[in-house]
Amino acid sequence: MTLTKRPSAGTPTVADPPALFTPLALRGLTLKNRIAVSAMCQYSCQDGFATDWHLVHLGGRAVGGAALVVVEATAVEARGRISPACVGLWKDAHIPPLARIARFVQSQGAVAGIQIHHAGRKASTQPPWEGRRPVGPAEGGWEVVAPSPLPFDAGYPVPHALTVGEIADVVAAFARAAERALEAGFELVEVHAAHGYLIHEFNSPLANQRDDAYGGSFAGRTRLCREVVAAVRRVWPVDRPVAVRLSCTDWVEGGWDPAQTVALARELKTLGVDLIDCSSGGTVPYQRIVEAPGFQVPFADRVRHEVGVPTAAVGLITEPRQADAIVAEGQADLIFMAREFLREPYWPLKAARALGCDVAWPVQYARAKPR
Repeated sequence: MTLTKRPSAGTPTVADPPALFTPLALRGLTLKNRIAVSAMCQYSCQDGFATDWHLVHLGGRAVGGAALVVVEATAVEARGRISPACVGLWKDAHIPPLARIARFVQSQGAVAGIQIHHAGRKASTQPPWEGRRPVGPAEGGWEVVAPSPLPFDAGYPVPHALTVGEIADVVAAFARAAERALEAGFELVEVHAAHGYLIHEFNSPLANQRDDAYGGSFAGRTRLCREVVAAVRRVWPVDRPVAVRLSCTDWVEGGWDPAQTVALARELKTLGVDLIDCSSGGTVPYQRIVEAPGFQVPFADRVRHEVGVPTAAVGLITEPRQADAIVAEGQADLIFMAREFLREPYWPLKAARALGCDVAWPVQYARAKPR
């Protein structure tokens, strides 16, 4: 797609909709608007199986008008789960409940996406409402893995440093999970390389102290990310997009930073990545983030313009005019929203009204549509 700056919209008309409600083409897909439901862990599974909770949670956001609905961080192997209650795609038996979700999301005119993921050294923890503390093997936990034997924080276990052979197994697990996602009917796959999980751990010098081909230089540290993306792209259809979520900075001096994000995004673009989902942080507990509305938008803006690849902005984007301006001013192509969708499942329908844009409601709800 051509990356251009859209002029600020005046009073919206049928011929001139607000930027937030213009379509977005990614390979063979067309999103009906620029609003996406970000992957949000629900910690509501047993042995990796999606449940009715996931159907209602994700299906409800599709009913609410989002163009893209992304299933939460879905583990490519059992030890890659953040918690014992996380979703998985490490075996074929996980496919049917996820396929049911994909079908319903698509029936509402939304694109069904899924985020595939490995938690690395931040795996085997409790759900957040139970304290997020590490879960040991005696409590149903497991040994965690990482690029180097560096625990995430005090009280966390020392992870097993993956061997080169084990790294190859992880790459293969991502590819197999993508194949299962395809069989389940998903149209977009996102590789999770952010928030201090395994791929981000390899990218960041704060977590990666290896001295082999997967450490040291920028090329070494980002090798796992590039290998995973290449493996996923090989098994994913040419007409369907691949996205990558990156933490664009560690928020720590000497860690991963925006310049490295731009360099990696250039390489990912050549590997066939269609969208960079720009988030930040998560590698170390001593990060210092200064949060404000839209505080991560500059990362999406920089990657978009320096790399020439579509980007998604995320993080404290809550107001319709704020979201519309980000797209209209060419700072990002897509708005990923998370907590705001937990507060308001029908946010897109309300945003359309606030921006003076007439969009279709589900026929079952049409009698409640404001006139």
